[in-house]
This record gives sequence, structure tokens and C-alpha cells, in this order.
Amino acid sequence: MARVVAVHGINNTYSGPLQMAAEWVPALLDGVDLADTAEHLVPADVCCAFYGDVFRRPGRALGGGDAVMLGPDGIREDTEAELLLAWWQAAAESDPGVVPPGTRTLGPVRGIQVALAALAGSRFLAGTTERLLIAWLAQVRAYFTDAAVREEIQRRFCAAIGPDTEVVVAHSLGSVVAYEGLCAHPEWRIKTLVTLGSPLAIRNVILDRLHQVGRIWRATWPPSLTSWANIADRADFVSLEKRLRPVFGDGVTDTEISNGARMHQVARYLTSSETGAAIAGAVSGRRANHGE
Repeated sequence: MARVVAVHGINNTYSGPLQMAAEWVPALLDGVDLADTAEHLVPADVCCAFYGDVFRRPGRALGGGDAVMLGPDGIREDTEAELLLAWWQAAAESDPGVVPPGTRTLGPVRGIQVALAALAGSRFLAGTTERLLIAWLAQVRAYFTDAAVREEIQRRFCAAIGPDTEVVVAHSLGSVVAYEGLCAHPEWRIKTLVTLGSPLAIRNVILDRLHQVGRIWRATWPPSLTSWANIADRADFVSLEKRLRPVFGDGVTDTEISNGARMHQVARYLTSSETGAAIAGAVSGRRANHGE
């Protein structure tokens, strides 16, 4: 099995494991090399845990005009609306082109509809449609409310972990998947978690819905871990709470980076020297400990 297991986040519904590997593995290896450490990894050292297809709609016969459409009514829960509005506020703080919530010039439309329009127009989400934003929220909902979805995603993550796995690298919603998996399996030998653009510390929407939460606003430390590197772009509104240390404990090292206009894009996270150094430090430290 691989030394590094990578876990993707939202917006991978129509991808696949080979496509994921084609993007993730070169970017991850570049990040390690750009960190200018003595460590060197090869493609065989990295395994990708893919679960995006779990969110695909099953095929069905369509009648005339029977196409499925996603609109504002697809946001069904207060927690989803809360997350959407929080994204909007964070985007407005980072992008002068996004009209802030509560601005009178927005006209008669309020709430979800205007939040979707404002976010879709952000320079950070150029090309992102309102329907795609709704789909992102629906994936968060499905993971936390559909037991079958959660179990299948966890099954795939666990299947990627082997006796040689030393570090898990998780992006976006994948950090939730990895965190819960690590908490549920204290027998694993994984010592380091690297989270990228993680939403784990968002109260109500994410944090309070995690399995293995110890007490309110204070989450359980995954038993096998000795270190946790959390890396977030300063303008990444998916990771609204950039610092995980106050919530998950002093073992977390929070690092802020800049990914440019594509602040949540995984390739930009993976090629950063900060991410590369965290991964290299994890695998080299494991080698030293085991005298390899």
C-alpha cells in the first residue's frame, strides 16, 4: 500500500480515480520537491481515495421536459443556508467585486437567491454556476444526513489505508472524511494528517455534526496522530475558520498561504512548499523512527 493517502473534496462527482490521480499525484510530488527537502517521493508512494461518484444521480428514463434542475429550492436545510450565507460574507470580505450581504442596492431579492448570484459572480469562482454551488451544499448535506452515503465514503477511505500508510492528505470535505476515519481507527499507524482548505472548524454546519466529537466546540484528537498540519489560503471561504488549533488542540500547526485567484483549487494547495514540507516531514520522520 502507499505511504501517502490523498482524499479529495467537493466537486468531484463526475471525475474518477484515474482522473484524480492524474491531477493530484504530480502536484503532490511537485510540492515535496519545491519544499527543497532531502525527501523524495515517487508516484507509487501515493494512493488516491476517490468517492465522488457516490454523489451521482442514478440513471433513469426521461419523459418530455423531465430534466432534473437544481435551483434555490434545492437548499432545504437551515444549516445549508447558514453555510451559503457565511461563504457569501467571507467572499465579500476578500473580493471587492462581491456585494456584501445586507447592501440595499441588491434590490428586492434577498437570502438564498441573492447569495447564490453574488457568489457565482465572485472572481474566485469564475465559471461556477449557481447550480454547482447548490450541488456543493447538497454534498455536504448528503454526507451528514444519509447514513448509506457516509458509510460508503468511509469504506472507500478505509480501503485505501494500508500498513505502510504514513500520512493522509485531505482537501475540503475530504478533511472531514479523513478526520472521522482516523478517529474511528486508533489501530492505524498513521502519525500525520495534512488538511488543505478544511471546513472542519465551522460550527453548526460541520463541527457539531462530526462523529467522535468530545464536547461542544472541542473535538476529539485522532488517537494515532502525533502531528496535524492545517494549511489554508487566506481568502479561501470554504475554510471559513482558518485555524483548527483552537478547536482540535495544540498538536495542530496552522499555516496561511496564498493560492492566487483560485484559492480553493487543490493543485495550488498541493504544489505549495508549505504542503510539500509537511508531507516530507511526515515521511522522513517515520523513516527515522523505524530505522529504515
